Amino acid sequence: MTRSLTGVVLLTGLCFVAACRKPAPEAAPAAAPGTPATIEVLKDGRWLFTYAEPSGGFATTDKPDSVPAGARAVVRVFDPAAPEKTPGDGRVYVTNLDEVMNKGKATARAMSREAFETAAMAAHPTGESSPLAAQRMQPAPMPAADGGAAAPAAGGPPVVTIYGTSWCGACRAARQYLTERKIPFADKDVERDADAARELAVKAAKMGVPTDRVPVIDVRGRLLLGFDKARIESLLGERT
Repeated sequence: MTRSLTGVVLLTGLCFVAACRKPAPEAAPAAAPGTPATIEVLKDGRWLFTYAEPSGGFATTDKPDSVPAGARAVVRVFDPAAPEKTPGDGRVYVTNLDEVMNKGKATARAMSREAFETAAMAAHPTGESSPLAAQRMQPAPMPAADGGAAAPAAGGPPVVTIYGTSWCGACRAARQYLTERKIPFADKDVERDADAARELAVKAAKMGVPTDRVPVIDVRGRLLLGFDKARIESLLGERT
């Protein structure tokens, strides 16, 4: 018998995280006044390309062939000869570099930097996680001693939110890691808290990522699929 997910709001029609690369989210915010919502990227143009590395860092190159194949689906483009031609207001232009290389041109859409970084990292395999579907009915394990609400000695508002469940091993590992690092975090159970499930569904839909597994970790507005210490450290700027 599978674990009931009553009250949990899940996105449907999205592919399995590790099975395919994600395109850039379709719902892009409107561009700032005076800048177009989309631009055309030509293969023979002079562009800078920014892409996500598996570790969670971002690299920039002016050579499209040097962008790893697994990272080409979601790439930021920037014209260094016309820096004023940017969406503004924290937005960036994002394109599918494979289309540029194979077809000679492609459309780049304006979207928030957070949406770009989330989608670019989601193009890589997920971190350690547990599927939400097909879980066997077992006694729920005891929650962490600290309750997971926040790292007790860190102080200040949470900079990380864990959307998980009580039985997920990867969720417990994420809580333990953040607690040990004294990083303030909020812990939300998407199985027992319908509001938390709806909150995650809204964020995930906006960022264009699935919610078929836990944890999904919000790090300063970027969503990470699964628990990956290197990616969390990269987004927090605390890589050692």
